[in-house]
Amino acid sequence: MVSKGDMAESANSGLLAVRLVTPDRLLLDATAEAVELPSASGYLEALYGAAPLLAELGAGEVRLHGGTSGDQKFFVAWGFVEVLPERVTILAETALHPDEIDKAEAQRELEQGEKMWNEAGDDAARYDYATAMKRQAEEKLASAEGRST
Repeated sequence: MVSKGDMAESANSGLLAVRLVTPDRLLLDATAEAVELPSASGYLEALYGAAPLLAELGAGEVRLHGGTSGDQKFFVAWGFVEVLPERVTILAETALHPDEIDKAEAQRELEQGEKMWNEAGDDAARYDYATAMKRQAEEKLASAEGRST
């Protein structure tokens, strides 16, 4: 949890207070100079003093630069991000440090997504779900292998 003291320190230092939260755990509570985020419509970057923004998360890597976080990466999939001038709060359905990713499981998820995609036929909802599943698995594998763009 970011205390009032931490928030004041962030305000005085030009650093963003950053929290990365999933339904079952707090992965990160630190400061950063910049945060790159995978929104549903593409990557965005938050800097200190940014205009307020609420965006839907896609699947990809959250990348933190500088501050107490150092340079860190986390795989995230689905959820929301709130960007305020002094704070970024990431509420992700899934979030993992790249070292926590099970590559074999991610490969199975990719294969399952491809199978579902091939079987979707004219069902737009099944096609969209399979596409999202494939994207998540591809991004998870890329993060685990250190080749995320």
